Parts: sequence; structure tokens; C-alpha cells
Amino acid sequence: MSGAKTAWAVRIAATATMVALAGFATHWLWVHYNVEPWTRDGRIRADVVQISPDVNALVVEVRVHDEQVVRAGDVLLVLDRQRYELAARRAQAAVEQSEAALAQAIRDDRRNQELGSLVTAELREQAAARVDELRAQLRAAILQRELARLDLRRTTVRASVNGIATNVEVQPGEYAAVGRPLLALLNTESIRVEGYFEETRLARIRPGDPAVVRIMGLQAELRGSVESIASGIADRERAASRNGLANINPTFSWVRLAQRVPVRIKLETISDPVRLISGRTATVSVQVPRDRKPEGAE
Repeated sequence: MSGAKTAWAVRIAATATMVALAGFATHWLWVHYNVEPWTRDGRIRADVVQISPDVNALVVEVRVHDEQVVRAGDVLLVLDRQRYELAARRAQAAVEQSEAALAQAIRDDRRNQELGSLVTAELREQAAARVDELRAQLRAAILQRELARLDLRRTTVRASVNGIATNVEVQPGEYAAVGRPLLALLNTESIRVEGYFEETRLARIRPGDPAVVRIMGLQAELRGSVESIASGIADRERAASRNGLANINPTFSWVRLAQRVPVRIKLETISDPVRLISGRTATVSVQVPRDRKPEGAE
């Protein structure tokens, strides 16, 4: 009889233990998937600078190749300079011509002032006005010369940031037009990770919190910190209407999906060689203190 009671007690204890473990596991899974601030929806991001010429000219030299690392100030492209060199020389000649005309007008005005009453007041006024006019013309000619020199300098296209040249398809002999991108620079100093967190997970996240980033396909863990949380996201359910009123799409779903809000993660210095390719998928986990109360909680 005692053996039966013992077996029955063991079964009760085992059952209670299994129920407790199941409850603990359920609670852990619920907290992990609904409360803890982490997301699989992360991306490596970097700013991209479109390199476009500021002058129209033929491409003479291409000094970079695809995926080449460049520093700010490095020469990327050289455009044909001949037309702009001639324009700069013509502008310099116009300045010299204006200087000569102004010098002559100043001499004439000084002579008229020295002659005094021998020259009519009208002629003296005209000479003085001529000096003012030529001074204005000289200033305009100097501005045109500086503009011509600027255009000449802009025939050398330089990198504006430290980065990696990408999408380099331009070849010598092609015509470069103002504003038309010829290649792109991926700004390596702007590389960061953006995690798209469900709005239900944002309450405990603060700027400065440490974060762990795991890139898909890599074993290494990257360390970083929360730099900022997006202040707004687009409302895809609202569109403009012709009469100026809000046009809201009707919804027939009983399920309300949580919006995703971008959280920017600033990465720390990376010692191991890890290829941070913009656009790669990452898992982001923000480490918050366990005793921190959610935002808005009393």
C-alpha cells in the first residue's frame, strides 16, 4: 500500500514539475517574443553619395574602379579642360580690359578736376559717373573670372567623403552632363544598423542602451548602442484626396498589426574583419536593465 502511495506521489510531483516547467517556458517565450526588445528585421545601412559633374564636358580620365576605397579629396574623374581654360583666359582678358578703361577714366576725371572752371560742371559730372560705371564693370568682370576659374576647377571631380566607389560604369570619351550621376560613393563613416522594432517593444528602449547585432550568415557578434529612435513613420492608410479631405482606406481585419519603428544602432570599432555590406540582414537585440519601467508607467 505504501508503495502505491509512493508511486502516486511521484506521479503527482512529476506532473506538477512538468506543469511548472511548461508554465515557465510559456512565460519565457511570451516575454521573449512579445516584451524583450529584439528584432530579426534589421538592416545594415550607409549613406550613398551620387557623384555628378558640375560642368558639361567629355570624360578624359577615370581614376577609380568599382569597389575601390577612396578618401575625401581623391580624384575620381577628370573632364576635358580646354574649353574652360579658354573661358578662364577670356575672363582674365576682360578684367584687364576693364582695369585699363578704369585707369584711363580716373586720369580723365582727375584732369578735369584740376582744370577747375576751364571745364564745365557737366563734363566733370560725366567723368565722375564714367569712373563709377567702369568700377562696377570691373567688379562684374572679376566675378566672371572667378566663375570661369571655378568651372575650370570643377573639371576635376573629387570624392566628397571617405568611402567605397561603386557602380563605376563611366568610360573615357563619354559626355558628362551636369547633374547626371556617373558613379556612387558609399560613405563608410556612416555605416550603421537600423532595426525595425514593433511599437510594442519600444517602451523600454532608450538612446545609449547597449545592443548586440548578429548579421545573417556570420558567426561574429557586433556591439553597438542605440543612437536614436525614429520620430515618425509614414501612414500608409492615409492618402490625399482631391477635395483636400483625408482619404482613409477601410479595413475589415480583426487583427491589428504592430507598426515597425526604425531604431538606429551605432556600431563600435570592429576588430575582426567583417564585411559590412549595406543592405545585409541582421538581428538586433537591445540590452535594457531588468528593473527599468516601460515608458509611461508610473
